[in-house]
Amino acid sequence: MDMGVALGVSVGTKIVGAILVWVIGRMIIRGVLSVMQRSSALKKLDVTLAHYLESAVSVLLNILLIIAVLSVFGVETTTFASLLAAVGIAIGMAWSGLLSNLAAGVFMILLRPFKTGDVVTAGGVTGAVHSIGLFATALDTGDNVRTIVGNAKIFSDTIQNFSANPFRRVDCTAQLAHGADHEVAIARLKARLPLIPNVVSEPAPVVEILEFNLSGPVLAVRPFCHSGSYGDVFFATNRVIREELGKLGLPVPSQHVQINQLAAAAPRGAGAEAHPTA
Repeated sequence: MDMGVALGVSVGTKIVGAILVWVIGRMIIRGVLSVMQRSSALKKLDVTLAHYLESAVSVLLNILLIIAVLSVFGVETTTFASLLAAVGIAIGMAWSGLLSNLAAGVFMILLRPFKTGDVVTAGGVTGAVHSIGLFATALDTGDNVRTIVGNAKIFSDTIQNFSANPFRRVDCTAQLAHGADHEVAIARLKARLPLIPNVVSEPAPVVEILEFNLSGPVLAVRPFCHSGSYGDVFFATNRVIREELGKLGLPVPSQHVQINQLAAAAPRGAGAEAHPTA
């Protein structure tokens, strides 16, 4: 009975000690992360880098906390470390994709092809960067869908950063009729486009003949705008094209198709006259 009581007291003490270590450890981890967040804010550290560092420190501290809790139960940390290393190797072989995502995330933080808030096309997805994690990056698409893409896929594919430069070009077209005076249309659009909000003055908007089709010439209408205002300027440009060309009273573009109907050929021998034989 005494041995049972002693064993119960010993196990109970270890359980209570493990709980205390876990609670205190979690409080310390939260405190460390809170200090890191305040320090990042004071030093105006980049949001992407700050989030990545906080994630890495959180994972490391939680692993150390688990080792500390196991040591309270009498598990030798050296044995656990060896076991953890063996498990890590096994997991690494089985989940090589996760490790490649982790490595790609590190390189993305170091090389900085984009940052949080940038509008990019990465891994075949176009959207605003919400966050860059240890293994994946979260993008918010134009229709407000949160899309998670693995870092390895992003880093191994082509990346387009639409927010990297201060301005970008908006590509629109305007269809004219064959009989329309394209010079008048070009002059009117060049005068009106700079008045659209967020259209930059330099470089100046480009309006030129792009191509010809069955309806007539097609104008390339290309103003330049601040990168963050692309969508607004795109729709405003199309509205300006419609309004200005309507004010000019230009003919409506239409395709002219000419159909020529040929007379049906007479059947062979149908028109031959009968000649009596002698």
